Amino acid sequence: MKKIIYIYGAPASGKTTFAKRFASAADARAVDLDACIEETAGRDIPSIFAEEGEETFRELESSVLRRVSDEASRRAGTTVVSLGGGALLRGANRDFAESAGDVICLDTPAEKELARRLASAGAAARPLGNKAKERAEHYASFPRRIAAFFDLPGSLVAVGRSIAGTFLEGGKVVADANVAAVWRGLVPAPVAVVPSGEEHKTPHTVAFLWSAFAAAGISRRDTVSAVGGGVTGDLAGFAAATWMRGIDWMNFPTTLLSMVDASTGGKTGCDLPEGKNLAGAFHSPRLVAIDADFLSTLDAGTLAQGRAEMIKHEIIGGLDAVTGAACLEPAGIAANLKVKIDIVREDPFEKTGRRALLNCGHTVAHAIEKITRYGVSHGEAVAAGCVEEARLAEREGLASKGWADSLAERFAAENLPVSLPEGVAFDDLVPLMAGDKKRDGSAVSFALPCAWGDVRLVKFDLSGGRCRIVMEG
Repeated sequence: MKKIIYIYGAPASGKTTFAKRFASAADARAVDLDACIEETAGRDIPSIFAEEGEETFRELESSVLRRVSDEASRRAGTTVVSLGGGALLRGANRDFAESAGDVICLDTPAEKELARRLASAGAAARPLGNKAKERAEHYASFPRRIAAFFDLPGSLVAVGRSIAGTFLEGGKVVADANVAAVWRGLVPAPVAVVPSGEEHKTPHTVAFLWSAFAAAGISRRDTVSAVGGGVTGDLAGFAAATWMRGIDWMNFPTTLLSMVDASTGGKTGCDLPEGKNLAGAFHSPRLVAIDADFLSTLDAGTLAQGRAEMIKHEIIGGLDAVTGAACLEPAGIAANLKVKIDIVREDPFEKTGRRALLNCGHTVAHAIEKITRYGVSHGEAVAAGCVEEARLAEREGLASKGWADSLAERFAAENLPVSLPEGVAFDDLVPLMAGDKKRDGSAVSFALPCAWGDVRLVKFDLSGGRCRIVMEG
């Protein structure tokens, strides 16, 4: 991680909040430049503006910026400095900050939200008022950006662009083999490289990671970073959860599928011959850094797999469809991910049943993966699984006629499969679904998609190779 990280953006964009939360997640020191200015001047910033004007304030700001940065460069560890909304307007200040560390700019909130925050703070606290529009071009000129961030139990989730390198520098990395080859400059010396593909998500690979941790001398004070898709995150997170009875980890998802699904929520684990994800633990990453730059190297088919999970979130949340390039931008990813974030906040450890809604389409999907020996990718299985479960909802009278066909059209528009693999019938999947980890005796809970914004938890008895509804809850 960089020695000094500056957090910048428009007034009321959340710089101080993010800097404090990020410093906590990264075991770094947080410094608020405005607070340092007030301490140096012996009075608050509105008083400096009122009594001596903006120019005097800017001179003091420049001086304190250099002093704080010099102190940070001499300290051990990382320092996260939140800057005032105009701290880098001076070219000399910007040049200095960008040479001393990395500057990450938070995107300005929507106008309505920005006005609310400014009003909440009061006019006296913001002597220059709302300068977001006036300075929009200035803020947009910073390449490292965060579009949104979320607080989860145990995790900070940041969605942005060009941020991974800042947070990864010098870290102990577990990388996916494909990612390690394509992004060689980002992960020059990983402690372990795991092969790509669900078929490698096994106890054998977890044991390989434990051996790599031992060889690297990783202790309980260390933090491991996972760089790869959902398989890499699940494996590295599970290895971290069980290494020396648990060490911290960070997650850097590199596929759209992992960004909107597996990266958040704290589920880690591996597959067993008896079923998917049967061995695992809840172990939340301290930081989830979702960097849209990783998507630039992915082909259309790989991106489509991520769109399957995004459409699943649209079903659960009743969201308007976001298509085309917009869904691959940080703002589009963040808006879609918020559906999962809100559910995980309510039910982080699957105690209330609320989190089970995220399994929409997955009971059938996991069975498809198993019966094809993972010849069907997870995203493709989710698309087909959602449609097949919608058909089940229709058969049980829980969804209106034609619902499954309309949902199939939505997935098909993203070039995703909407039917079971050739030669596979629903009845063939029943014995496999009976072994699902969500089973309760002979009953298995489905999160059935019944309409946009209407996903219902329904138990089915799958004993004897049949699928009979038990109860709707």
